[in-house]
Amino acid sequence: MTNQDLIDALRAADAVRFGEFELSHGGTSEYYVDKYLFETDPRCLEAIAEAFAERVDDDKLGGVALGGVPLAAATSVAAGVPYVIARKQRKEYGTGNLIEGRLEDGEEVVVLEDIVTTGTSLVDAIEALREAGATVDRALVVVDREEGGRENVEDAGVEMEALVTASELLANRDE
Repeated sequence: MTNQDLIDALRAADAVRFGEFELSHGGTSEYYVDKYLFETDPRCLEAIAEAFAERVDDDKLGGVALGGVPLAAATSVAAGVPYVIARKQRKEYGTGNLIEGRLEDGEEVVVLEDIVTTGTSLVDAIEALREAGATVDRALVVVDREEGGRENVEDAGVEMEALVTASELLANRDE
């Protein structure tokens, strides 16, 4: 699957919008990639899962709650490997776990995330997985907004690979 195929899938899901948008970290942007649209569109989700599945071996997957969970679930099915969910905070009920699912001490986990801007959510998930005993050296993301997230993830000792970068998404916006 090529980057253009993924860009086309994101567009077909109407997930790329232009205008003025406030981002979760407080900044603004002239474009917005709506993860809820691309993660709930079966064709787009399947394309992403297939692209991720091509990039994972037998490592367990880790989905960052909330957006990384459907990506991890779909990729788990496509690649035939299990996954865990990394929560942002403990729930006050049930098990109260930060990591949901089966995770063995020392197990290698590839973390999946939807969109990386600053990388804060991804780094938090990496730290939670490591605290739970996982070995995390790689992260796969759908879109890298190229706003410092890759550097922050790499500072945490994790190689990050994006299916699509903001530059690619914006360079092809008129096609």
